[in-house]
Amino acid sequence: MNRIKTIAILSVFVALYSCSKDDYNLDSRSVDPFVRFNFITSSAGVPLEYPEVNTGRVPVNTYENKSVKTLKVPVTLTSTTLKSPVTVDFSTLISGEADSFKIEPANELVFEGNKLTDTIFVSFDKRWQNKQTITFKLEDVSDPLVHIGNLNTEALNAIFTINLGEINTVYTFPVNEFFIKGEIGETIDFKVNFPNGFVPSEIENLEIFSFVNGFDYSLTHDDYGDNRSSISYHLTLLEDIQNDDVRYESFITLNTTEKYTTTGNSILQITKPTKVPRDIQANPAANFYNLSDPLYRTYGANWFERNGTCAWFPFNAFTFPVVTTKSNTDAIQYSGQNTTEISDDVYHDAFKIGFNTTVVNSTTNSFGLKNWFTNESTNGNNSPGFNITSALEFFPDNGNSRTSGNVLVIPKFITIAGTNGNKHNIFISGEGTYKQIENGFVEISFELKLKNQELFGGTVSSQYKLYNKTGFPTLTPLSTPCLKPVNL
Repeated sequence: MNRIKTIAILSVFVALYSCSKDDYNLDSRSVDPFVRFNFITSSAGVPLEYPEVNTGRVPVNTYENKSVKTLKVPVTLTSTTLKSPVTVDFSTLISGEADSFKIEPANELVFEGNKLTDTIFVSFDKRWQNKQTITFKLEDVSDPLVHIGNLNTEALNAIFTINLGEINTVYTFPVNEFFIKGEIGETIDFKVNFPNGFVPSEIENLEIFSFVNGFDYSLTHDDYGDNRSSISYHLTLLEDIQNDDVRYESFITLNTTEKYTTTGNSILQITKPTKVPRDIQANPAANFYNLSDPLYRTYGANWFERNGTCAWFPFNAFTFPVVTTKSNTDAIQYSGQNTTEISDDVYHDAFKIGFNTTVVNSTTNSFGLKNWFTNESTNGNNSPGFNITSALEFFPDNGNSRTSGNVLVIPKFITIAGTNGNKHNIFISGEGTYKQIENGFVEISFELKLKNQELFGGTVSSQYKLYNKTGFPTLTPLSTPCLKPVNL
């Protein structure tokens, strides 16, 4: 066993966000103050960090760490505002080798004023080779009135142990597509996220990308610094591609390597779309969203196998506008028109809609895609493709019709995973028409195509009807064959 020390760093955490169940009965004005470890995890076992709060959970005494991100271990002093600083000494006991991580501060925590939480930082510069433990123990307090540990006999929280388990390093694109104007020198910024961190020395010489390029560009990244959660990249266009009649696309794919595997979005698509004259005042996209209604959805059906026969399979999905910038030629102002302040102005793309949900890590049923599969994972981290934030594009008849036109399924890769962990990148595309019909309905009729060799043996398609509200007309059965769900 070894004891180690490093330099001191103070945290910026604020005290008393979460307490053990025993703490709830304490009145700090009449009960002696005490200091204890305050390491709390979510229901999924993820450590909570400021400003996250969960007063329904209690601190834990042990934690299995599989990440190479800096681990923060908060220590809280339960007291009123301190009149003078209080220091708390702690010891560190490790099993195994100590050269794979650093601990800051070395052995002393400081509390003063209303700063009643300090933090022990455990950072990792390389991978640990074998499972080992790091145990912290609160040893001594400068103020004799401060007790070490909770004032109970069941959960003192005076000792905290980190079990270093099997490392799991993954990466993903938080955003899977960008649209560009096609001007030489144009730059887009994107990130690669590392939910469990990364080791800079490993990434520096690792070929994490593969490319399919439809135009020339350069790619650079920021210095890694102390951030281990993401890397910022900058793509700069090296040629002029402003031909309005041509669609230009490039794809950047995250590679699965020995130490880093992909999760969520693994393909980034950069597109310069075709451009046709359209009057933004036609604003067909506005028929399909209502931001004043948090439960607003579009409703539709696709021709699919159900109970062993072909039928129109109904679905609904939460529908949203595509937020854009004022400089976009397809932008129409949604809010902020009547004020001189421009920072809160909001613009929507007059010709695009998407499907999403406001619930973190959840998914909606874009295009009824959940009906296409069995054993699908609906978690947004695993299957981000169920949320297609830029899904349909409208082209009004004559460029200005308010009642009819053509519609395009915006071509892109989406990622869908099974509950078994199998992940699939699927290319979607399609086209059709839209028109205003009776009783205030706007009907979109289109074909959706999905391409994936492993799942479908190539490209398959299904016919769709989509409406701006529920209670749409009874649909006439088709005479064409239909698809059946695919097991992921």
